[in-house]
Amino acid sequence: MATNEATVQWLGKRQEFDYADGVAGYVMVGVRLIVGYWFLHAGWGKLVAGEPFDAAGYLQHAETPIAPLFELVAGTPWLLEFTNVMIPLGEFCIGLGLIVGALVRLAAFFGGVLMVLFYLGNADWANGYVNGDLLGLLMFVLVGVFAAGRLLGVDAYLEETEFVRQRPWLGYLLG
Repeated sequence: MATNEATVQWLGKRQEFDYADGVAGYVMVGVRLIVGYWFLHAGWGKLVAGEPFDAAGYLQHAETPIAPLFELVAGTPWLLEFTNVMIPLGEFCIGLGLIVGALVRLAAFFGGVLMVLFYLGNADWANGYVNGDLLGLLMFVLVGVFAAGRLLGVDAYLEETEFVRQRPWLGYLLG
């Protein structure tokens, strides 16, 4: 298994810690698997539904701070079709990547992008600003920041390959 040390700079002070040997590593694996199942299940349900996924009605009628973006997507046929394919496929691939621990930071990034769009798209904040979409975004941030794919995931093995060692920038996608 790869080394699981992290260095953070907080308020001008560098702090190093190893999270693989303690409970934190297992918690991150649990969070990664739960969020992965959540998105895999959401995407799979849309992919195998009796009717194809269609976001048009939602995009056209959402009362949200990003309504102009949603209206643009709904009013542009190719962009709407792209959205209708990419939401279920993206959710499924993000979930699969998190479950197997492959390209976890990339999956966490795109999961975070979706959660921001879902959060702003479901802008019914009558009960406060903290809701499931915001907490989902937080989970993706944690999984990506702590490189949860390095713990019991494929990314730990990918990082040891010569291909990745020759291309250090791939480390930003793995983990």
